[in-house]
Amino acid sequence: MPLITFEGIDGCGKSTQINLLEEYFREKRVNFSVFREPGGTFIGEKIRSVLLDKENEDMSAKAEFMLYASSRAQLTEKEIKPRLNSGEYVVLDRYVDSSVAYQGFGRGLGKRMIILINEFATDILYPDLTFYLEIDKKTFEKRLYTKKDGKDRLESEGWEFMQKVMKGYNSLKNSKRFVVLDGRLEPKQIFKSVIDNVEKHFAL
Repeated sequence: MPLITFEGIDGCGKSTQINLLEEYFREKRVNFSVFREPGGTFIGEKIRSVLLDKENEDMSAKAEFMLYASSRAQLTEKEIKPRLNSGEYVVLDRYVDSSVAYQGFGRGLGKRMIILINEFATDILYPDLTFYLEIDKKTFEKRLYTKKDGKDRLESEGWEFMQKVMKGYNSLKNSKRFVVLDGRLEPKQIFKSVIDNVEKHFAL
């Protein structure tokens, strides 16, 4: 069954679109699961707390990436693959592309090694469909400024870092599985494109 991922820089609106897709799948009586990265498992959530804790400012770029890969390996083996094999749709809030963008380009580790380790961690499991929500500086700063529960370690990096991350996403978005969406639009406008593509790809 399909693996669907949502990608983009912080504040792009991924969570909103995933929530809308959950409602759509329930109405259609589609069997599905949703997971976030890093996290999605008991071990992954512990790794998440380390990665996003602002007290860990001195974390090296390599250590950061290896923690993401560890969380991803656990999630893939324990949740994603079994659910796909049982016939579920799986929806992910971030996946392999995030590491290419954030650690490969944002942290400067390069694309080649990120992809190699990701493929080892996931047994070369790639999404069937990836929604990439693009936003600009004004939208990014507005959404992160008004964030009620505070910014985590990566959200605190600022626009200069996010520009590097966007270059990483831009290096991937020509893939046939990528659907580029304007994250500045109203959520319902964006979601119409999401549903159009989901229905086209999976004949729902």
